[in-house]
Amino acid sequence: MQEETGVYLFLGFLDSGKTKFIQETLEDPRMDNGERTLLLVCEEGEEEYQPEKFQVKHVVKVTIGKEELTTDNLEALTVKHHIQRVLVEFNGTWTLQDFFDAMPESWVINQMMTFFDAGTFLNYNKNMRQLVFDKIQMTQMVVFNRFKGEYQKQEFHKAVRGISRRPDIVYEYIGGKAELDDIEDPLPFDVKAPVIEIEDRDFAWFYREMAEKAEEYVGKTVKFKGMAAVSRKVAAGSVILGRHIMTCCEADIAYDGFVVKTNGLLKNIKTRDWLTVQGKIQFEYNPAYQSRGPVISAEKLAPAEPPEQVVATYY
Repeated sequence: MQEETGVYLFLGFLDSGKTKFIQETLEDPRMDNGERTLLLVCEEGEEEYQPEKFQVKHVVKVTIGKEELTTDNLEALTVKHHIQRVLVEFNGTWTLQDFFDAMPESWVINQMMTFFDAGTFLNYNKNMRQLVFDKIQMTQMVVFNRFKGEYQKQEFHKAVRGISRRPDIVYEYIGGKAELDDIEDPLPFDVKAPVIEIEDRDFAWFYREMAEKAEEYVGKTVKFKGMAAVSRKVAAGSVILGRHIMTCCEADIAYDGFVVKTNGLLKNIKTRDWLTVQGKIQFEYNPAYQSRGPVISAEKLAPAEPPEQVVATYY
């Protein structure tokens, strides 16, 4: 079997601090474990690498364009230079899928880090959210470089947490001081209440919470508003109740919901009917999921008016 090649992926837009971080990493003698290292550069900014300062021996730097990001080329580089470790300075305008599609089978992602210039991040998040989402969705750490004391951490924190609760967040100030984000992320609903009431604006957060931790909610009672979908995939007497959710942009809007057992509380439900349900959460197999998943056994079920914002979001 071919040996695995560990990949360290550094994400972010041009001049976000990726080059500086990688340069400092390769200057650290502790990183020299004898592995032959490929430094794969997918974009070139104002800052240039200084290989003469590398403390890591056996580093091969290769700059590639989008058309060269292919499995054949990456495999050829691995074989030609006997590569055992890969550091990738990824292009901020390319998507992660571009890289995943080109990865040789022997390459394995060991770590992802994402860098942003704090001075331009909020503008990028507003106008290029799909690319920002792409760089945060799977990363393990987000670093905001060139952070200033007058910036509101909550804005940056909220933008990241609207995409993922996974990564650590670090604020690195111009003078070199770095702070780990310690802002708590309380859920916008009370999970200890006798009835967990989900406000219209919080449905996307509830859906994500259930997707990640459904079994922790078994036996609890929840109340929320959703749009019905009548499907042959669910048994008679059940419907799907949910919302259209926008994760990052209009292109990815999708309908997501939960199976609800109506228990005869409401007849003649049609697709696109808006309903309010209150019921107990179960976790069991259902054909709609093609696996086990959250099923709500209705205790109350009534027609409802659509919410002011029909599409649910995380921000």
